[in-house]
Amino acid sequence: MIADARVLAATNIDVHKAMAERRLREDLYYRLNAFTMTIPPLRERRQEIPLLLTCFMNNLAHKFGKTPLVLSDRLVQECLRYPWPGNLRELGNFVKRYLVRGREDTAIEELRVNVHQPDDCDGARVPVSARGGLKAWVRGLKDDAEAKEIQRALDGTNWNRRAAAAQLIISYKALLYKIKQHGLSPASDDSVLYSENGARPGNPARFRLE
Repeated sequence: MIADARVLAATNIDVHKAMAERRLREDLYYRLNAFTMTIPPLRERRQEIPLLLTCFMNNLAHKFGKTPLVLSDRLVQECLRYPWPGNLRELGNFVKRYLVRGREDTAIEELRVNVHQPDDCDGARVPVSARGGLKAWVRGLKDDAEAKEIQRALDGTNWNRRAAAAQLIISYKALLYKIKQHGLSPASDDSVLYSENGARPGNPARFRLE
């Protein structure tokens, strides 16, 4: 039996540099390189961002049963200025957060915070290299933004973790992992007590940890 197959391979590295440094086998490259398609990063095709924003918004709103939010000129202009180091994945997740929160000012502030380097205590710029490199710096900014949004959802639901997970559109187990990962905690132990019928602490109803 003869198998008729096609192989699609993708990478974000400079393949010629990788071959020169012997990090990629030349014979493998030439076996795969029958047809090459180069897709530039999102920051090099910014004219597509408005269309992609609309596409993501409509698809996500349909998926989650929500009404698509308005993409104002102000929000679109901020998106056009942002470099999008995570390309389409980052753009899609940004639209998802905006759809969940429904707050344009928060979405714009997220872009502005992520695009600017934070100052140190002396007011001078801290070099990216001193913070572990660009990838580590961007990852740290994303983690901070994620932690703040999860904390906001938990506080808004009085630390009802199932309700917060539904609001964030993630699974309950994923939320528990994120809480542990970011070291989040309620303001007081009483804030995590809930009855099965929604009663507040002090009510004679049965209570459980949500």
